[in-house]
Amino acid sequence: MARIPGRLCSGDTPGVSNYQLHVVNRPGKPLPQSPPEAWEPLLRLARLAVRPLDRFLQIQAASSILLLLAALAALVWANSPWSASYVHLWHTPVGVRLGSMTFERSLEWLVNDGLMVIFFFVVGMEIRRELHHGELSEIRRAVLPVAAALGGMLAPAALYLLLAGAPPTRSGWGIPMATDIAFAVGVLALLGKRVPPALRVLLLALAVIDDLGAIVVIALFYSAGIVASGLVVAALGFGGILVMQRFGVRARLAYVAPGVVLWAGVSMAGIHPTIAGVIIGLVTPVRAWLGADGFLTAVQHEVDQLATAHPRLLSTQELAEALRHVDQVRREAMSPAEGLIETLHPWVAFGIMPIFALANAGVALSRHAVASASTGVVFAVGIGLVVGKPVGILLACWLATRLRIAVLPTGLTVRHLLVLGLVAGVGFTMAIFIAQLAFTEPSLVASAKLGILVASGLAAVLGLTAGRVLLPAGGSAGAARTADEAESSTEM
Repeated sequence: MARIPGRLCSGDTPGVSNYQLHVVNRPGKPLPQSPPEAWEPLLRLARLAVRPLDRFLQIQAASSILLLLAALAALVWANSPWSASYVHLWHTPVGVRLGSMTFERSLEWLVNDGLMVIFFFVVGMEIRRELHHGELSEIRRAVLPVAAALGGMLAPAALYLLLAGAPPTRSGWGIPMATDIAFAVGVLALLGKRVPPALRVLLLALAVIDDLGAIVVIALFYSAGIVASGLVVAALGFGGILVMQRFGVRARLAYVAPGVVLWAGVSMAGIHPTIAGVIIGLVTPVRAWLGADGFLTAVQHEVDQLATAHPRLLSTQELAEALRHVDQVRREAMSPAEGLIETLHPWVAFGIMPIFALANAGVALSRHAVASASTGVVFAVGIGLVVGKPVGILLACWLATRLRIAVLPTGLTVRHLLVLGLVAGVGFTMAIFIAQLAFTEPSLVASAKLGILVASGLAAVLGLTAGRVLLPAGGSAGAARTADEAESSTEM
C-alpha cells in the first residue's frame, strides 16, 4: 500500500484492526506513530500478530486457499464422529419476530439465499463494468472470450445429457457449465511467470461471461413457476432504484430498502432470489461523478482553505465540515460500482464464499453413502467438467479463429488454451450452487456435489501439471520464444 502523508492506512481484511499512520519526513513537529490511548507494547504485539495474516491476504491465490480449506473442513466434519452436529448446525432455524409476524428459515437458507445475494451482486457489477469499459466493451476483444465461454458451457452440458440423460437426473445438465473464478485464478497464480498476462485477462473475461451464462440458466431453467404478483413487487423495488438514481441519490444505504423489496419480489415470483443481486448489480452506475482529477482538485481546495487558518484557531466544527466534504469527494472519485466492488470483494472472497463452501461441501463419503450415490450423476458431472470444458473451449476458439472473427492475443498458443480449458474445469462454487437448485432429492444433490469435488480437484491438478509441462518458464522471455507459435496458432 502506498504511503501517503497523514493518511490512516489498513489492509482490506474484514474485521482486522491493523491501522497504522504512515508519515514521511516533513518540516515541523513529527506526527505520532500510534493512537494516544494505545499502550505501545500491546500495539506492537497486535501488529506482530496481524502481520502474517496481512502477508497471506496479499497472495493472489489467498481466497482460493481459504475456499479450499473451508471445503476440506466441511468434508472432514461431515465424515467425522461429529457429522450429526454438522447437519444440525446448518438446519438451525434463524429468523425475526415482530408481534404476531414471524420469518424463520434455516441457517443453510440464510447462506444460500441471503449471503449469496451479495456474491451475485458483486458478479453483476463486474459484468456491468466489463461491458462498459473492460474486455467486453469492444466487439473485437470480446469475440474470443465469448466464443470460449459458450464452448465451455455447451460442451459440458451436452456431455452430461449424453452420460446421465435419464429423466430423474436430466435436470442437472447446468451443473458442469460453471467455472469457479477464485480457484481458477488461484491455479494460474501457482504457475507464476509461466502464465502471460494475456492468459489471465482471457480467463477473467471468460469467467465473467461464464457467470452471466450461469445466471441466465438459473433464471430460465432453475426457477419455479412464475407468480405474477411477485413480479409486481419486484418491479416496484426495481422502479424505486431507478427513480432514486434519477433524483441523484448517492447514499448507498438508501438503496437497501428498494433492494430488499426487489429481492422479496423475485423470491415471491418463484425466481431464485440471488437473481435480484445480479439485477441490482447490472444497474449500478459505472461512471464516476468526479474522477481522479476532480478528487485531487477538490481535496487541494480543502487543504488550501484549512492552510489559511492557524491550527490553534481552527474550530472542531470547521475541521469536521472539511472532513465531511473530503469524505464525500473520496466516495465520488470512483464510480458506485467500482467503489462497491472494492468494498465488498474482500468480504465475498474471504467471508461469504468460504462460508458457502463450509455449508455446502460437507458430503458424506462413507461406504453406505457412496454406494447409494447415483454413479451416473457423479460420472456425468466429472466428465463434463474435466473433459467437456477444455474440449469445448478449444473447439470454440478453433472455430472462431478459422472463421476469422477472432484472433489469439499475442503470445498465446494452443498450449495456453489447453491449460485455460483444464483450469476452467474447476467448477466449485457456482456448480454446487446450481446442484442445489437442479435436484430436490438429497441423494442426487450429494452425488452431484461428490462429482463436483472430485472433478474440480482433478481439473486443478491437471491444469497445474499441464501448465508446468507445456508453458515456458521464462516470463516475457518465454512468451517471446513462442511468438511464432502464437502467429501460426491463429489458424489452428
